[in-house]
Amino acid sequence: METMNKPTQTPLFTDTGTSAVRLLERAVERFGPRPALNFFGRQTSYAELGRLVGRAAAGLQALGVGKGSNVGLCLPNCPYYVMMYHAILKAGGTVVNFNPLYTAQEIETQSRGCDVTVMVTLDLALIQDKIAPLVAKKLFEQVIVCRMAAALPPLKSLLLRSLKRRDLAEIPAQAPYVEFADLTRGDQPATPVAIDPETDIAVLQFTGGTTGTPKAAMLSHANITVNVAQSRAAFPDVEPARERFLAVLPLFHVFAMTSIMNFGISVGAEILLMPRLDMRELMHIIVRRRPTVLAGVPTLFTAICHAAEAKKNFDMSFIKFCISGGAPLAAETKERFEALAHTQILEGYGLSETSPVATFNRAGAARPGSVGPAMPGSSIEIRDPAKPETLLPQGERGEICIRGPQVMRGYYKKPEETAAVFADGSLRTGDIGYLDADGYLFIVDRIKDLIICGGYNVYPRIIEEAAYQHPAVQDAIAIGVPDPYRGQVPKLFVTLRAGATATPADIMAFLVTHLNKIEIPKSVEIRDSLPRTLVGKLSKKELVAEEKLRADS
Repeated sequence: METMNKPTQTPLFTDTGTSAVRLLERAVERFGPRPALNFFGRQTSYAELGRLVGRAAAGLQALGVGKGSNVGLCLPNCPYYVMMYHAILKAGGTVVNFNPLYTAQEIETQSRGCDVTVMVTLDLALIQDKIAPLVAKKLFEQVIVCRMAAALPPLKSLLLRSLKRRDLAEIPAQAPYVEFADLTRGDQPATPVAIDPETDIAVLQFTGGTTGTPKAAMLSHANITVNVAQSRAAFPDVEPARERFLAVLPLFHVFAMTSIMNFGISVGAEILLMPRLDMRELMHIIVRRRPTVLAGVPTLFTAICHAAEAKKNFDMSFIKFCISGGAPLAAETKERFEALAHTQILEGYGLSETSPVATFNRAGAARPGSVGPAMPGSSIEIRDPAKPETLLPQGERGEICIRGPQVMRGYYKKPEETAAVFADGSLRTGDIGYLDADGYLFIVDRIKDLIICGGYNVYPRIIEEAAYQHPAVQDAIAIGVPDPYRGQVPKLFVTLRAGATATPADIMAFLVTHLNKIEIPKSVEIRDSLPRTLVGKLSKKELVAEEKLRADS
């Protein structure tokens, strides 16, 4: 009899989740005088953070926010994001995360789709220029405006208000606008709200899911707090009140929301906030603030390698834990960074629908090429993509499906799409992978990225991994392009490392020795840059659209 994919769960993990409000409340109780946030050198203690969150929650309740209220957060990484996220939860509302770089149309569409009536923003013109037309349409009942200058240290605040005044928007002094300072002016405590961790939704997190169309995953309070507890169980060596988490990934992204902000708060860490990726500022923070925990996507680790290698004897020995997620981590990037930092990059896997962490490699037990075993209390199944009710034998490739207490409640107001993404109660991810005999997950590719070449399945990730082994290749994307004979054939796009030289023929000759005949790209194109998502991941969709347009013309 064949062994089916039924990896062992962690039997001792019994956490069923609690209200996400308790994450910060417990931290305030345990770590009050400790620094919670550091924004360009300006520190906020846990006690002060707790006071501001309490006042903001009471202010929100005075505006009518409570259970059933969906409140938008359109903020970069800054103290206001952490404060308002936890204030919304404390008031009884639900956080709806928005990327500040969204267009006005995207903000409007997603606000209407999620019934957002209150929006929290900054006074930056970059954001307000998109919010103002929506206010004119009476989309929001209130717009809470946070002043960037008030969050900065004195000198940076002065520079912003004097030399960069054009970056700031003029905010009307009337409804629906509400100043953060006015919201938090009162000293009355927020009215306690009874939370059912299993059914009350803490966060609506936008995701492309498995179809590529934006949907809002409903993450309950239990989903979020269990995933934090799972993360702590996977990192037993993290020391409470001793860590500094670098927050360069945007907190509105589910990876950073859980693995940096909420995980960091749960252990009383100091969270070093960066509103955007600026390599000069990032390297300055690494030197001056000495973060001990670094979570990033692969492109961040690559960028740090470039910057560190350009300096002499650059010290990163104080970094104790590195977490990579969001995209596959190339072996070459992992080796380069680990040689510089003298610590492991531990790779994990997850989705917005799983709050997000589903699997993770443990320190000292990581397996090359794997994203690790299931998180404690959860399990991974491999199912037949064509017959999702069928579990496949161990070692066979199929669709990765996830069970666990961190799996979402469904998509907001989309019952049909919710039903379609579950198979026998297990979340279908749209990714292809397999499990080894010990339950370690290996990801092969996404179902939608699969290239069907003359009836054979070709996985772009295998081609990309081969390309990364070439010493001149910096980034690589493989896609399927139309072919009159085979239906589709692979095409590879690459960028080269600074100072490196290679021709398409050189790279093709290299790939011939690393891939089978079906996997070898029909062509290789060298570019100055490759498209990326707003969180820095390499993106295929622009190249796919470009090639389709070329084929149709």
